[in-house]
Amino acid sequence: MTGDRTDDVTRFLTVGDAAEILSVAPGDVVGLITTGELPAIRVGRPGAWRIERVELEAYIQAMYEETRRRALWEQSDLASIPELSGGRVVWPDRD
Repeated sequence: MTGDRTDDVTRFLTVGDAAEILSVAPGDVVGLITTGELPAIRVGRPGAWRIERVELEAYIQAMYEETRRRALWEQSDLASIPELSGGRVVWPDRD
């Protein structure tokens, strides 16, 4: 190891660290891991999750991009067109 020791030590975050950064509960982070939205590895016994810092940053950037796209969609003229739902349109009852 060279002078980059601090970078190597902080490369991986615990579930608690990631939860604190995201301001969510640790269970929410585990949920993101188990659904595959947030890549992580199991280390040691009993197999504690570790999240690479760059993966957490990539997840955060992806969420910003998703939010940006959703806002643009909602502002567009096409937002009033109903989403496809199995190829059928549901009309309200006309009583």
